[in-house]
Amino acid sequence: MMSFKSAEMKSTVEQIRERFDNDVERFSHLDIGNTAQVDSVLSLELIAEAAAAANPEAQTLLDIGCGAGNYSLKVLGNIPTVDVTLTDLSQPMLERACLRVSGATSGKVRTIQADIREIDLGEAQFDIIVASSVFHHLRTDAEWRSVFIKLHRALKPGGTIWIFDLIQHVMPRVEQRMWERYGRYLTGVKDEAYRNLVFSYIEQEDTPKPLTFQLDLLRSVGFREIEVLHKNVSFAAFGARK
Repeated sequence: MMSFKSAEMKSTVEQIRERFDNDVERFSHLDIGNTAQVDSVLSLELIAEAAAAANPEAQTLLDIGCGAGNYSLKVLGNIPTVDVTLTDLSQPMLERACLRVSGATSGKVRTIQADIREIDLGEAQFDIIVASSVFHHLRTDAEWRSVFIKLHRALKPGGTIWIFDLIQHVMPRVEQRMWERYGRYLTGVKDEAYRNLVFSYIEQEDTPKPLTFQLDLLRSVGFREIEVLHKNVSFAAFGARK
């Protein structure tokens, strides 16, 4: 079972930014996704399809923790005319994402290098928000609520948010079994050393919340329709409409 350190013992924002600054290439492949995440390619496709189905006339897209831009690229495959706002801690990630996304949309592309906790997103600005493997870096319940309120405010009426992320499980024995399965998955991707590497940076950096916590939080801050697209082991893809 994964042991999660207390929030004050976790990596700082600067430490996380530094790791991602040096990991751009790994996040630049649509065909293989992020192999450290279970079903990353499937969840990418499901979210892109769901976003386009829910908001087919979308004009604006916000990609939080955009990495190298894979989620924006997939959404643009269905809606190729939207204006895209890319946010990430890492400037090298943003530069790669901007280069890739600019070639895939006839709309405008802008970038914001910042922590989502610090960004002023305004009100009713976006039709679609996507966030892949970013919220597990939030620490306290108050931070989670503050960010979800901010995202609800930033969406236009009828807009949707789509999330893919690492999750916990509520029942300790279920959590243990899921981490055992995740460990076997990582070992199968490469080897036990790779499993240990991934587990070490999860322990050092991440503070995930259960899927049920996040769905309840979406409802409590005002989202009116909730969708779970996929869950496998310790990862889930889900969304909601304002």
